Amino acid sequence: MGVGPAAVAGAVQDTSFAHLLNPNRKWYNNKRIIILNAWIVLLLITSSTNGYDGSMMNGLQSLQQWQDDFNHPSKGRLGLLNAIQNVGALAGYPFAPYLSDGIGRRKTVFLGATIMLVATALQTASQSVGMFIGARFLIGFGLTFAANAAPMLVTELAYPEYRAPLTSLYNSLWYSGSIVAAWATYGTFRINNTWAWRLPSLLQGIPAALQFSLVLFCPESPRWLVSRGRDAEALRALAYYHADGDEQDPLIQYEFREIKTAIEFDRNVAANVGWKSLIATRGNLKRMRIIVALAFFSQWSGNGLISYYLNEVFTQIGIADSGTQLLINGVLQVWNLFWAVLAAFMVDRLGRRFLFLSSAALMTLFYTAQAVCFAEYSKHGVAAAGHAVVGFVFLFFAAYDIAFTPLIVSYTVEILPFSLRAKGFNVFSFVISVALIFNQYVNPIALDALGWKYYLVYVCWLAVEFVFLWFFLVETKNRTLEETAAIFDGEDALRKIAHGGTVQETPDIYEKADGKA
Repeated sequence: MGVGPAAVAGAVQDTSFAHLLNPNRKWYNNKRIIILNAWIVLLLITSSTNGYDGSMMNGLQSLQQWQDDFNHPSKGRLGLLNAIQNVGALAGYPFAPYLSDGIGRRKTVFLGATIMLVATALQTASQSVGMFIGARFLIGFGLTFAANAAPMLVTELAYPEYRAPLTSLYNSLWYSGSIVAAWATYGTFRINNTWAWRLPSLLQGIPAALQFSLVLFCPESPRWLVSRGRDAEALRALAYYHADGDEQDPLIQYEFREIKTAIEFDRNVAANVGWKSLIATRGNLKRMRIIVALAFFSQWSGNGLISYYLNEVFTQIGIADSGTQLLINGVLQVWNLFWAVLAAFMVDRLGRRFLFLSSAALMTLFYTAQAVCFAEYSKHGVAAAGHAVVGFVFLFFAAYDIAFTPLIVSYTVEILPFSLRAKGFNVFSFVISVALIFNQYVNPIALDALGWKYYLVYVCWLAVEFVFLWFFLVETKNRTLEETAAIFDGEDALRKIAHGGTVQETPDIYEKADGKA
């Protein structure tokens, strides 16, 4: 039986963990939470590798040195150069969830980082188009492992009060890599040799290099430890970072019991084992419907046209100067980061549904405006219309960034139960890669053939996205990770898991300590 928002709220109302949080234990004044968040930051920058790549390829296309060295690639060859990283990602998907569940989240991130470092060295040293393509394939292959494990480790490690914003920051920091790449290519386009493109290629390895320390110092996921029967280690890790080492702290007892109950429920009741279980129950079908849709929407909302072929769009609206193109690209990435990070910190206050629906509605509006201005420039050569396209590009991305940047990853990992999290998130990433490959091949060809009319295709599709989100997206704000995942399994499952974490005595102990009881 399905469960609505009101029923969900009622089911968990009596077992909320909020009153167990120590109000004096904050991210800025607690040493162990500060250390934990430092490790989480290293995990968050995994996403910046993807952002760096998209922006770097945009920038390289505006570099005459890169164009000359690679024989001015266009259409199919240009599509391959952009898409090959996602082809590499596809090759890694069959293995990624087994590594994340088998050797652990932490070691899987380390393995992916190692492969990416080797690939970055090859890309920087490329002497031919074939070598450049091969290196980009390996970058995508390694990134699959790191990107499968990193967001799960973030959401499974984070202090409960900060889980949603920190996990939402994961994909938001896509733009941190994008900013570095945009300004790196802007800064190197005046170099009159191959280092104009080799230096940006070399910088792509920075996130992977920073993650080498993870295997030595970063804690493993307590959920993964419990799933492997290592309960004592899991309890110790939770207590160390969430309660200054106090294993009897009410919050720690609540978290630990809820984790054990949820994992036991998945194994023995829901039978969430293997790939088939992703579609074996009504709750899992609901999850996968949303996850697959969000993966497609994140790439087919018109953003891919601008993210990978911005110079082509600018050329068609009369902005052909390389310096101007690179400058606008750099400013756009800073703009994107601002809106994405702002939204990441608002996810529990405003809610997932509000942000997604607002995003889809505003994207439809601003993409329509882009199409109108693009058409006006194409038909009549009105310079103001071309400049207006740039303005609406910025507004469109602000709309995209308030939901589809911060939430697609965090929402996906939080609605999946632990036993399906690695496999379900792998499906999400696979669908994104398929959508990206299609976009990267089709977009330059369609834009060249249809011009401004190609924008109308995305306008119609954005309207479809809004309707889907209105009917199917479920609100999940202000819940623990286990309770959020259980929403889709019905009221009984939600109550069982929520009450599994309930401690025997849960008074407002911190209020009493402050004399407020």
